[in-house]
Amino acid sequence: MIEIPEAFAHETIGREGAPGRAWITSLPQLLDDLLQRWSCRPDGPLMHGNVGVVLPVAHTDHPPAVIKVSFPHPGNDFEADAFDTWKGAGAVRLFERDTAHYAMLLERAPGGALSEVTDFDEAVTALGELSWRLAVEAPPALPRLSRLVAEWPDEIAAAAAEVGNPLPGRVMGAAHATLRELGPNQPETLVHGDLHDANVLRGDREPWLAIDPKGYVGDRAYDTITVIRSYRFAPLLFSADPARGLRRGLDMYCEAARIDRERARRWAQVRAVRAALWGRQHGEPDWVVQVTDRLAEMLV
Repeated sequence: MIEIPEAFAHETIGREGAPGRAWITSLPQLLDDLLQRWSCRPDGPLMHGNVGVVLPVAHTDHPPAVIKVSFPHPGNDFEADAFDTWKGAGAVRLFERDTAHYAMLLERAPGGALSEVTDFDEAVTALGELSWRLAVEAPPALPRLSRLVAEWPDEIAAAAAEVGNPLPGRVMGAAHATLRELGPNQPETLVHGDLHDANVLRGDREPWLAIDPKGYVGDRAYDTITVIRSYRFAPLLFSADPARGLRRGLDMYCEAARIDRERARRWAQVRAVRAALWGRQHGEPDWVVQVTDRLAEMLV
């Protein structure tokens, strides 16, 4: 039976409590069941991220693959639907799924992550081009961003009050204006939802393939914050002229993604505000909160 990494088990149980412990306990048997059901055999050590495990496998009828099992959480509900919609165009292929157990048999990308690319321009352009590649009409069952963000004005106001209203009024005002003006009417486009360097892997049949989508529907500019609130952009934000570097990177991403720069700026700003408040509520490191504050102000 497959052994679950101790660090992953400890982290999951600490975060999720009793449900996490029950899930960790059931995971070895579930993996064995999936291997049998999908006619696979292990082909490498078990890996893990923050909320799931990935087992490299070999299959007689498919190219090298992985079995991915995620902790049952609403944030993981629509990942398989996004892969099923893309059908391998810009993302890894979905071969099998077990919706009840948040499990998938996915194509194994052979190369490393985009985060390993050291050239800033190359990496940011690749993210933009992939955003455009993934821009397809979304199926009706996926969650609409317009509904999701409809709750944000009240959430942001409550969070700000809870942590002592740390952000300037003009920063908060800009965020509320964006939600009011851009939130309600959004396109019927599939949005990755968490597009960044670590969620893009080098492929053989295409240069880069997306993984770990949230599967939202709406404005692709929504993803801008995960591109720029990243280790890739961090040196720019601590440079002598951070605004200039941020503008250049934002312009580069928007051009490659064919996204309106003003919409990208505004969505990134409101999401930076939300992230800055969340970071204070949940004890993120001070430097992360400070960088996010800086982003929220520079993007006004």
